Amino acid sequence: MAIRITPSILNADFADLTRELARIESADLVHVDVMDNHFVPNLTVGLPVVERIVAASPLPVDAHLMIADPDRWAPAYAEAGCASVTFHAEAAVAPIRLAREIRSAGARAALAVRPTTDLTPYLDYIDELDMILVMTVEPGFGGQKFLPQTLPTIAAARRAIAESGRDVWLQVDGGISRDTVAEAARAGADTFVAGSAVYGADDPAAEVTALRELAEAAQQD
Repeated sequence: MAIRITPSILNADFADLTRELARIESADLVHVDVMDNHFVPNLTVGLPVVERIVAASPLPVDAHLMIADPDRWAPAYAEAGCASVTFHAEAAVAPIRLAREIRSAGARAALAVRPTTDLTPYLDYIDELDMILVMTVEPGFGGQKFLPQTLPTIAAARRAIAESGRDVWLQVDGGISRDTVAEAARAGADTFVAGSAVYGADDPAAEVTALRELAEAAQQD
């Protein structure tokens, strides 16, 4: 099972994003958090900025939409060139239709759940998804502590993916660092969002490599 590290630029220097993107050259994708101050109590970037990030980034863009009404807005992020577009189960009205629209626009379709959301009902249509994101903190702000209570949800998602026989990525986001990446990997995660741990390091690219190595080692435990 391949390990993917997807640094979040939420903690990057937005005044020089070209340089900040170059600092994570060892990563697999760049994670862009889109927040609308409605679904979550924070406001970040919208579609025009994401379009520019897609154009400037040497890495594929993994867009995480923490927004109200993703049914209306999410397909545009796929059309803008994002490699992966994640919408929240709690916000989507027609998640199956939305996942199909994202895929039709050329992106991987991903479904995210908050730490306290029951993932079970959404596993019934795992064939419509390319990735599941289990939030390991409450979405909205970077720098939070990993919630170990989410580990059973990660494990349940891994079992469902294994039973499906499909190549569905399992992403975790929130509090991922050298201290927590191994336990998330042992629970079944294979794709890791790390923001402050990467951009708070002296050498972000080296930190990405360190996280990858820890996750790979944990898979062998």
